[in-house]
Amino acid sequence: MQAKETLFADLVQGRAQQFQVPLYQRTYSWTEKQLAQLWSDILEQADLLESGEKANTHFLGSVVLAPSPQNEPTFPRWLIVDGQQRLTTLSLALAAIRDHVADAEPDEAERIDEEYLINKRKSGGDHFRLLPTQADRAQFAAFVRGPLSEQAAGGAVAAAYGFFRRKLVAAADPAAPQDVFRIEQAITSRLTLVAVTAERGDNVHRIFESLNNTGLKLSQADLLRNYLFMKLRAHSEHVYETYWLPLQDSLSNDELEQLMWLQLVLDGDDRVRRQDLYAAQQQRFERGGANQREIEADIEAYIRELYRRGALFRRLLHPEEEPDEAVRAHLRRLDTWQAQVTYPALMLLLDRRERGDLDSSDTARAMSYIESFLVRRMMCRVPTNNLNRIFQAVPGQLPLDVHIADGLHQLLSAENRFWPDDDELREKIGNAPFYQYGRWHQRKMVLQRLEESYEHPEPVDFTAAQLTIEHVMPQSPSDEWLRMLSEDATDGESAEDLHARLQHTLGNLTLTAVNSELSNHPFKRKQDLLQGSHLEMNRRIAATERWGAKEIRARADELADRAIALWPAPLRGVGRAERSRDWHLAHQVLAALPHGTWTSYGDLAAFIGSGAQAVGNHLANTPGVANAYRVLTSEGRVSDGFRWTSQDAGEDVRTRLAADGVRFAANGAADPAQRLSADDLALLVAGTDDDQAGGADTAQHTPESQGEETRADRFFRQLAADDSPETVDAVRALFTHWEELGGWIGHGAGHVTTSALLMLGEAGAPGRGIWPLTLYPGWGRGGTAEVVFQYLATRDPFADRTLRAELLKRLNELDGVDIPEGKLELRPSFRLSVLEKDRNHELLVETLTWFRDRWASRNTD
Repeated sequence: MQAKETLFADLVQGRAQQFQVPLYQRTYSWTEKQLAQLWSDILEQADLLESGEKANTHFLGSVVLAPSPQNEPTFPRWLIVDGQQRLTTLSLALAAIRDHVADAEPDEAERIDEEYLINKRKSGGDHFRLLPTQADRAQFAAFVRGPLSEQAAGGAVAAAYGFFRRKLVAAADPAAPQDVFRIEQAITSRLTLVAVTAERGDNVHRIFESLNNTGLKLSQADLLRNYLFMKLRAHSEHVYETYWLPLQDSLSNDELEQLMWLQLVLDGDDRVRRQDLYAAQQQRFERGGANQREIEADIEAYIRELYRRGALFRRLLHPEEEPDEAVRAHLRRLDTWQAQVTYPALMLLLDRRERGDLDSSDTARAMSYIESFLVRRMMCRVPTNNLNRIFQAVPGQLPLDVHIADGLHQLLSAENRFWPDDDELREKIGNAPFYQYGRWHQRKMVLQRLEESYEHPEPVDFTAAQLTIEHVMPQSPSDEWLRMLSEDATDGESAEDLHARLQHTLGNLTLTAVNSELSNHPFKRKQDLLQGSHLEMNRRIAATERWGAKEIRARADELADRAIALWPAPLRGVGRAERSRDWHLAHQVLAALPHGTWTSYGDLAAFIGSGAQAVGNHLANTPGVANAYRVLTSEGRVSDGFRWTSQDAGEDVRTRLAADGVRFAANGAADPAQRLSADDLALLVAGTDDDQAGGADTAQHTPESQGEETRADRFFRQLAADDSPETVDAVRALFTHWEELGGWIGHGAGHVTTSALLMLGEAGAPGRGIWPLTLYPGWGRGGTAEVVFQYLATRDPFADRTLRAELLKRLNELDGVDIPEGKLELRPSFRLSVLEKDRNHELLVETLTWFRDRWASRNTD
């Protein structure tokens, strides 16, 4: 048996060979959670390559190989005893890179194919460098060899390939572009493996067990603390009791490690990673051949400085400890924003203030630039993936020849920082779907700051008020709302399209404590409720006579004036690329379209805050956009103006769509059930953000109460206002069956309306359980049951796609339920009225029983 450290390239490149996954191995099973972590590690290594720094490679794990019984001297074959998940994932990532560059650089695509994926002169199964287990083989082969029409949906292999295709499109973002070939280099030469090669007769399973026998891992803070006091011989007790122990008592171990990392960053090491903290600090103490006395003096000075900065760091964690009112207000807002990424810049400002280099007024002004930088980028949907790099570089890049606050303003305004200017901010406030941007607490903070800008003589206590975000024009408009919108529609735009384009814009959003009462009511009823609000923004809405497109745009323009005054603009004279970011977002979401789905020009336009004609023109004139042919007219037809812009020219579009799982009716229109709306598109790129998962964090077990309407009572009151008594009775019976199965009903506060969640797990303990369905009243459209596939994809055991597919299959057995497989990564709904049929009710209870059993057996399978 031989063990050595190697790289993926060294393992698979060179002579023709094959790595075989034995039939007894489990099928490929990596989920988005593991893929996302790997992608993060890959991008980190790509950044290190780009910077030219010599840093540690990333250890990916072990690969245990044994000679295959089919081994040949001229064609080595290896059985993968351990590591098949890693090797399969890396192969799929390289296949995705190959396909990503195929149109623009076909020679590079061929090189990747021949170096890592195929044995060019072999045929049949021998053609592949990696041969998965039988169950995965056909699908893996389709993605490695093609053609694309054979790349069927479903399965973890397809999900992994699709994940990497989406991430590669996202990596081309002009705000933080990533060189795709640098990503390839990171995969092949920066991810290390321990390859254990067994001889015939070796006990490979014993080797596997010993490699995976791990204990509790020491943190970087633990390692550094041990090193410091091992080296600190003189005065060690005094230093420990005077500085270290109070510091350790004031911060958690994770916070202490973060402070140690920040100290390195503030001292000029702007590329150090937290996982390399111990090694980096050790090198700083021992560089230049320092003797023991010098090392001890440096360590004692380091600990004293760490202690001093620890008090400053606590102000970031606990803003109430900051004595200056203006600085405290900024720290509170940044804490609400969860802006830990800005800590290097904030620590620099507090540190410089304590040293006397700037006063509290200038500190607050500098923090206003940081706040504006974050808020404007969120409101204009600038991706956040480069924020770590931007703020970690601040201490080392701050100009030395200008005042600190002015220098920070200048630095954040630099080219490629993408701090949106006033014109872009105004345009986005008027047209972009703000409600789908950022996280819910960030959106709420923006609206809160806008309300504060009215300077009401008796301001609202936002910490005590239970306010949520409300759509003035509702998300599910009644016929009365649509009739009013039709009066404002122009250029052939329908009322429905106008609603989709304006419903989530900032001009249509407000804060209220009575969102469930506002709901889907006509505007006259909403006026009465908003007039009694203590919020000035609501009183102004109530003062208008109607609420259509003109009024929403006028309010957006007013809010834009306030936003521009609240959040300072970047310095002028910096070139920008705002429009390309919009199109990059469109490319990103098109690359994420699941198999068996399509979208329309209007849906895509509403998602990015543009117009349908502009979307059509862009797709017609931009080669290489993944899935551009899956953008159809609102009727589900191929646009008359559609033209291929890639190597697929000449292929029949409907044939290609059918190969992608899109169904067509006899009249030639695509199946409307497979259409993804603007909201569906937002879910594809939003992931499972905390406010996108269906309301678990606000779910409460509702006990009996006296005299006050409970959430459960409110849910059934709202349901009964819209659905038949038979539907309401069926839902009550469903809840009774669910509780008999051991579940409980959680009723969400909801940011828009009330809801009911069929929960499993500890009652009243959000985050510790799971739920398959969220039920909503219909507000004029009939109550619905939302199937939370997207949330389930991150929760065991349903991270296994086959289990989610089984849930889909069982639900589709209900008469009147037909959820396309393409929505298996989203949150599709069906009408609660289908439960009026006894057989449907029985089938749903059987499905929920199966769901409960799978959850209960998650730790025993």
